[in-house]
Amino acid sequence: MTEILASRTFRGPAAEDAIEAVHNDLDSLWLDVPFVNDMDQMTFTTAVIESVSNIVQHAEPTSQDPVELGVDIEVWPRLLQARVSAYNTKPPFGPMEPATAGQDAESGRGLALIQALVTTVTFERQDGTNTWVLTRDSH
Repeated sequence: MTEILASRTFRGPAAEDAIEAVHNDLDSLWLDVPFVNDMDQMTFTTAVIESVSNIVQHAEPTSQDPVELGVDIEVWPRLLQARVSAYNTKPPFGPMEPATAGQDAESGRGLALIQALVTTVTFERQDGTNTWVLTRDSH
């Protein structure tokens, strides 16, 4: 089996400063894997930051405890993967489908952007945790 070449993990409150912390993690990650081309770095970073921003802005807690954010990023020889999780949160409101052209609602635009930037997006919900798994083939 192929090994993970580099990784970063973040866990903390789903607050505005978490966005900058994850962005800084990604910046340092790319220094460890300079063979990942600039386009893959840029598009993957944008998708991960959009996912994190959506959680910070829209996730609603299931209890009095605040929503926690978890981000696990791994670089494999030909694959970039991020697991972006919102802990202690209600299921996402609105459709889990990207917005289509002409829709007035803002809901779904972030997902459409994310899907345009990565190879696959999957969503998992388990025990009060929403997790988006983003993958991008890297060449």
